[in-house]
Amino acid sequence: MGIKYHIKERVKTPYSIWSKMQNKHVTFDEIYDILAVRIIFTPNKREDEVNECFRIYVAISQIYKSHPDRLRDWINHPKANGYQALHVTLMSKQGRWIEVQIRSERMDDIAEQGFAAHWKYKDGETADTQENENESELNNWLGTIKEILDDPQPDAMDFLDTIKLNLFAREIFVFTPKGELKTMPAGCTALDFAFQIHTFLGSHCIGAKVNHKLVPLSHRLQSGDQVEILSSKSQHVQPEWLNFVSTAKAKGKIQASLRRADREIQKKGEQTLKEWLEKNGFELTSSVINKLCDLHEIQKHENFFLALGKKTVILGDDDLNHLQGKSSGKKGWKKFVPFIKADKKEPKTVKAGRGLLEVGADFNKKIPCFLTEETIQMYVFRDCCHPIPGDDVLGYIDNKKHVEIHRRDCPVASRLKSSYGNRILDAKWQMHHQMLFDATIRIRGIDRKGMLHDLAHLISDQLDLYIRRITVGSNDGIFDGTIELRVYDRAEVRHIMELLKKIDGLQEVTT
Repeated sequence: MGIKYHIKERVKTPYSIWSKMQNKHVTFDEIYDILAVRIIFTPNKREDEVNECFRIYVAISQIYKSHPDRLRDWINHPKANGYQALHVTLMSKQGRWIEVQIRSERMDDIAEQGFAAHWKYKDGETADTQENENESELNNWLGTIKEILDDPQPDAMDFLDTIKLNLFAREIFVFTPKGELKTMPAGCTALDFAFQIHTFLGSHCIGAKVNHKLVPLSHRLQSGDQVEILSSKSQHVQPEWLNFVSTAKAKGKIQASLRRADREIQKKGEQTLKEWLEKNGFELTSSVINKLCDLHEIQKHENFFLALGKKTVILGDDDLNHLQGKSSGKKGWKKFVPFIKADKKEPKTVKAGRGLLEVGADFNKKIPCFLTEETIQMYVFRDCCHPIPGDDVLGYIDNKKHVEIHRRDCPVASRLKSSYGNRILDAKWQMHHQMLFDATIRIRGIDRKGMLHDLAHLISDQLDLYIRRITVGSNDGIFDGTIELRVYDRAEVRHIMELLKKIDGLQEVTT
């Protein structure tokens, strides 16, 4: 083929084999790179590197059979630490799997010697040549390091840990809504991805849609996910974000933002203390601050200023008495919990089971079952689909000769139609808004203060509906729940759903 190259061999060490078995939870038989061959070639031109790698792969795969699931393309999609190579696993003539790594001399130098080796290959290049993907990946990583250095950690060991987060991580590939491919460390979250796109986007992130499904900030991404970040200008960096982010950039930016915010709050708290002391005839001195810190069981002055700024500590008579040497009592707190009123008298609701219709030999199956306020008690309503007026429904003659009512799109009805077509009856509603039916609406969205109040206000006050139950749970800023109502028909449910979608933060409303 006219390619200048040399070959290296490598045998995986016992410890490395054991580590891979532990980390990837595989057996010894599933370790395919115990024996490895490295083909290192010299390309004629820099831009020929990728093509040459695949030419070599095609040539050797014609001699040795390749493992269909073991091709790893780190050339078109370099690792975050700059590593590039094409990995393929081949079956040797002796019946043993051997991993073959194909890389150029430049790729090998970067893999063996680290980032510094990259720069010697830039010498002599013009500005418009080969600012390609691997350089972009490397520059992105170096840019991350620079950003962290711009806001250094107070603790040097924390800084080193942050740097190492990206150095030793396996990679996954995720897509933006426009289909752009992004390389991220394995185990990263939706919030990590937001910070990777832009610091402003990460700082104001409220959630994400992964594969068009709403997820919390802490959702772990998988290779192949398509991620859309949701943001709001009212959102700010939260301390609890540090508990689940995993990339160096996200962790560094969150910590820097929190430190800046704390400094501003401390200044505000110190000014509050100064004004309060002057108002009560005291000066802002270390001894005065020490007394107040002792009263509130806070050790550092900075933390006391921070508590004042956040209003977790409010200066009052107890503080004044303590400074004057008088005994002080404890303060109490009142907590107010909103509740949903349920003082309405409900009209009658549908109850099936009495005076059921029995299908006899003379029953005409060609006539539809008309569901009215007078006849509805004659039919059986199962829990599989909860049909209400406005739904497209059918009847089914069960083994007891009673008629069950199902929605036509009900999974149970689909099975009945395919297996017992001769028992299926047409059914039609003829209701007149005199009877209530149970309906369930499922909601999901971005959690915020006052969300439950807005839901209750819309349903109970504005729409004047009868609420059976509201169940709402929140996890990492994403809430989901169900609203069980009593309504007259399906049209009313659709109207309620349209109004619910207008509530700030509600992303999904379904039945």
